[in-house]
Amino acid sequence: MDEYNQTLVSHVHPPDWVNPKPASCYDLVVIGAGTAGLVVAAGAAGLGLGLKVALIEKHLMGGDCLNVGCVPSKCMIRSSRVVAEMREAKNYGVHVPEEIQVDFPAVMQRMRRIRASISPHDSAERFQQLGVDVFLGSGRFLSDNTIEVGSETLRFKKAVIATGARAARLSIEGMEEAGYLTNESVFSLTERPSCIALIGGGPLDCELAQAFRRLGSEVVLFHRSSHILNKEDADAAEVVQKVFIREGIRLVLGSEVKRVVKSSEGKTVYFTHQGQEESITVDEILVGVGRAPNVEGLNLDAVGVEYDQKQGVKVNDYLQTTNPRIYAAGDICMNWKFTHAADAAARIVIKNTLFSPFGLGRSKLSSLVMPWVTYTDPEVAHVGLYEWEAREKGIAVEAIAIPLSQVDRAIADGEEEGFVKILHRKGSDQILGATIVARHAGEMISEVTTAIVGKVGLSRLSGVIHPYPTQAEGIKKAADAYRRTLLTPNTKRFLGLLTKLS
Repeated sequence: MDEYNQTLVSHVHPPDWVNPKPASCYDLVVIGAGTAGLVVAAGAAGLGLGLKVALIEKHLMGGDCLNVGCVPSKCMIRSSRVVAEMREAKNYGVHVPEEIQVDFPAVMQRMRRIRASISPHDSAERFQQLGVDVFLGSGRFLSDNTIEVGSETLRFKKAVIATGARAARLSIEGMEEAGYLTNESVFSLTERPSCIALIGGGPLDCELAQAFRRLGSEVVLFHRSSHILNKEDADAAEVVQKVFIREGIRLVLGSEVKRVVKSSEGKTVYFTHQGQEESITVDEILVGVGRAPNVEGLNLDAVGVEYDQKQGVKVNDYLQTTNPRIYAAGDICMNWKFTHAADAAARIVIKNTLFSPFGLGRSKLSSLVMPWVTYTDPEVAHVGLYEWEAREKGIAVEAIAIPLSQVDRAIADGEEEGFVKILHRKGSDQILGATIVARHAGEMISEVTTAIVGKVGLSRLSGVIHPYPTQAEGIKKAADAYRRTLLTPNTKRFLGLLTKLS
């Protein structure tokens, strides 16, 4: 609890906070002040319609994103990228000391400082100023129109469950006794582990594996699959995997962790790999396998809200639970566990709870076009369908891939590992999906997302002027490549005739 964490807590769970006297009835009561809950509460209260809105949070406002997710992880990743750039500096004609000193405590202090500086945006005081009644404490349903918070009872017309999810536990022998880190505790580290094991090969594990390695830790990553990021485009995952191996991350693929034993030397991980049992001793273990929905303590059975301990609260396409007066949004009910997905879902909930009388004009979750990014270096960004998904749906598709080695800016930047791949319907320029692998792929994917949402095909995208030189020019090159496929022999003969007549 240094000055930065004290500042953080003073904003997102002030110890001297006094809950307000409840209104006689709320138009909307939101349980959970993560991204989904904050957007619903702020959006409803900020319309200037005099709506009564209450927001309940038992832990830290801002949820995972601010406190133990997006913000702290990207701060660590930024520091680790600086180290990587320094190590590569000689390739750019810049000489730095051979021995790069990483001050890990300072890296984490910077993270805490930045997190604290962002926290006023999610603070109890800010939401109070927006006109939201903020209640700090555990909320539980009492009936179809009442929620209990401490000694107070809040009556409501509609309610929204936005309690999020937490890191799932692994049933590995000795793991609990040995102790391990999750996203909820890893950012509390103040000393760099000399050796850290990560269990899982998904986005979180890969992002932090690379960050810890670049910051000076020996890193071992265990994954059951034969490839990291196995849910991503295979070509994209292959690029990242090669980078990991080159940077010295030990990948133990096709493995299964059997047990963990703690001793004076550290934590010994016993695992099977290629039919053999092996072991390795590390300082810390980070588990990033799966999420568990926060459904406990809400008394959902009393109000007829169906839920599952693994999948969370059950909702329909309008984000309505099995109780028509109660909705849900965010990690508690969605497969897309991203901050921007929770934000988008919250906007759907605002419309469907407050501005869809008799169910008219409701918005659907399935109508969203959802991009996402894995913040490794290079980043992997995706939107829409993968090729295998299109095949499963019986959609005939073609893919256009432009290696970054053909993009001048990527060559000048020394960032040629990666590509732009755009999937379009066969015989049409309709864009169905895209995967981009590049250092700033997350910044580039929005152009393709906009094209899909706006129904802009590759032909029109080819006509969009892109500043030269930028790496986003790879998107235009893909669109140009599609246009060239239209030059059939008949088309060429017709164009030749036009030249003669011109």
